[in-house]
Amino acid sequence: MKRPRTLPDTGELPRALYRAEQVRELDRLAIEQHGIAAEQLMERAGAATFSLLRSRWPEVRSLVVLAGAGNNGGDGYVLARLAHRCQLGVRVLTLGDHSRLQGAALVAAEAYQAAGGSTEAFTRLPPDAELIVDAILGTGLERPLAGLYAEAVEQSNRSRVPILALDIPTGLHADTGRVLGAAIAATATISFIGLKRGLFTGSGPDYCGEVSFDGLRVPAVIYASEIPAARRIDWSQQARLLPNRRRTANKGDFGHLLVVGGNTGMSGAARLAGEAALRSGVGRVSIATHPAHAAVLNLSCPELMVHAVPEAEALDALLERATLVALGPGLGQDSWGRSLFERVVDAGCPLVVDADGLNLLAQQPQRRDDWVLTPHPGEAARLLGSTAAEVEQDRFAALPRLQHRYGGVVVLKGAGTLVTGPELRPAALCADGNPGMASAGMGDALTGTIAALIAQGMELSLAAEVGVCLHAAAGDRAGQQGQRGLIASDLIAALRSLLGAAD
Repeated sequence: MKRPRTLPDTGELPRALYRAEQVRELDRLAIEQHGIAAEQLMERAGAATFSLLRSRWPEVRSLVVLAGAGNNGGDGYVLARLAHRCQLGVRVLTLGDHSRLQGAALVAAEAYQAAGGSTEAFTRLPPDAELIVDAILGTGLERPLAGLYAEAVEQSNRSRVPILALDIPTGLHADTGRVLGAAIAATATISFIGLKRGLFTGSGPDYCGEVSFDGLRVPAVIYASEIPAARRIDWSQQARLLPNRRRTANKGDFGHLLVVGGNTGMSGAARLAGEAALRSGVGRVSIATHPAHAAVLNLSCPELMVHAVPEAEALDALLERATLVALGPGLGQDSWGRSLFERVVDAGCPLVVDADGLNLLAQQPQRRDDWVLTPHPGEAARLLGSTAAEVEQDRFAALPRLQHRYGGVVVLKGAGTLVTGPELRPAALCADGNPGMASAGMGDALTGTIAALIAQGMELSLAAEVGVCLHAAAGDRAGQQGQRGLIASDLIAALRSLLGAAD
């Protein structure tokens, strides 16, 4: 009999991301339509976790399992039984009313006790714990942690020992990645059946550690019933989408980008966007900037063509020659910046809009299909009339609101940058990048990177996805020499080697 195709086991992360309710539905289908007993799925989850534990921490001889009174706790009981059988020291500390355990979780708890394991109610963590297993609450949490649950999380985080989270760290919202009062700061997380989108954006990357996945050998056919809530993208995937270059190509084949920005004191932003565009393969870059520094802006990068623009009318000839415009890096919001913004928007050419271009757009809202908007959470908040905290509470909710209000393609920057457009369903989430990229000028470099790909002929949505991943991968490559102190110029220098490897 032919074995049904299944999703990858531990080691290979799928591209599809789901909401918690979708994964619960996949779990139900595996049980009810494909005859996989709930107890069997729980056994597989516990076994996968124990395998990861042994490979990741082979020196560990004792562990503490924090077990809740639901299915997440049941997974923990399976793990505890397997560890006990292998003569590891195991302490299971329970949270919640375990007299109300039912179904597969009850079976797992009884099997652990029948194997000689014991439990005790959580009051405090033992000081000699070598490893903590978070099997407390899983994906069902919708309200802030309180009482002993919050205390267990806080003690675990203070313990400074490795923490392995089952399915999702307790306290982290599975759909949004926001922290519900407090959350386990896991060293590693193993997710089952379907990856939860909250693992990869919002606060998720701060709390999940290294993410692993196990499909629990459920048939792949069940995934046809659920459209993923998001797609995980990265440079290894996106690099294949770059078109080949003809040997007879010339610079005119790869577009002419006009960068409009660089007000007094902010010339570096326009310079970074322009240089990133050149390193991303655009044929030519012109910069329309303030006369105060136009003569010196390209001294160390003579390939940039710089034009002093004293007033908006001086843009007209430059706009006629441009393939598209990157509007906003260092533009400012004074009368000079505002007049250039209005002139460019009225010209009707394709745009990538960032920085003060977005701030001015928030003051003069309009909708169009031929632009890419690249806000960070603060800019997104101004565009939506909300706050950055509200945007970060649910980035997946903010994204379609931005796209509906302003049109075009929207790139919501941050850890787990999101991309959506009219033909992008579901939204894409970039899994590359690192904390070293939280420094000035990185957004300007992204603007130039995306604009360069559009100028070379890529459709807007594809250019946004490829550009976001290229930019993030360049940050990762530059960060190999140290993330602290990483600057945008380091990232720009890494773009060429990544693109060269993709040729």
